[in-house]
Amino acid sequence: MPFVPVPKDLTKVKTKVAFNLTKRQLICFSIAGAIGTPSYLFLKQHISTDLAAIAMVIIMLPLFFVALFEKDGQPFEKLARNYIRSRFIKKRKRIYRTKNYYKLLEQQNQLIKEVTPIVQKPIKQKRQTKRYKK
Repeated sequence: MPFVPVPKDLTKVKTKVAFNLTKRQLICFSIAGAIGTPSYLFLKQHISTDLAAIAMVIIMLPLFFVALFEKDGQPFEKLARNYIRSRFIKKRKRIYRTKNYYKLLEQQNQLIKEVTPIVQKPIKQKRQTKRYKK
């Protein structure tokens, strides 16, 4: 009977499309091939084939990195976007502010104290005018 290992955490399992690669890896590798092959063919005419191959690998390495790198379940793009956002776009110093609910309750109580006499005053005046009409 063959033994098949089954991972305990199924959230880490990714669907493989072709050649045991994910869709993301296939796209990045094909873009790397589309960029690396013409660069190799162009550089081979001007420099030796060894240097052209090394240059091709150096050109393709960032795309390989993007395809394969993943940290804490996040791909490279999300990590880079979060880093750029926290490092350059957002403010570095975050001020800790809380809402003082006690102060809000006091303001509400003060408003109620101010408004209730104003609201109840016309009611008393209306009652008094009705009495005089009789």
